[in-house]
Amino acid sequence: MPLGMGVPKGSATTRREARIPMEVGVHVSGHAALPGTETTFTENVSSYGACIMSTRRWKINDSLIITTMAGAFRAAARVAYCRSVPGMGFAVGVEFPEPRENWFVAGGSLH
Repeated sequence: MPLGMGVPKGSATTRREARIPMEVGVHVSGHAALPGTETTFTENVSSYGACIMSTRRWKINDSLIITTMAGAFRAAARVAYCRSVPGMGFAVGVEFPEPRENWFVAGGSLH
């Protein structure tokens, strides 16, 4: 899946720090209408959050739990945006309540 498809250039989303393009395998849970855990990956990451790909449409401010596939990281997050990506599902921007330094290193990458 190509990187960079989640947030359109010129997006109004303000970032605290630059995102690093990186695929990290994650489990996402907490969807109100579709219970269970979705296994997916990040498109980009930072210590403040990530953009994850999802088959589910999320609402802004929804709460969810992200766990890396390796299980080395687990955190609550808030949905900042959810954008449709034609033929791929949804790009979901998530924010952590507090910075989580190097969580994506601990979680490993899928390169």
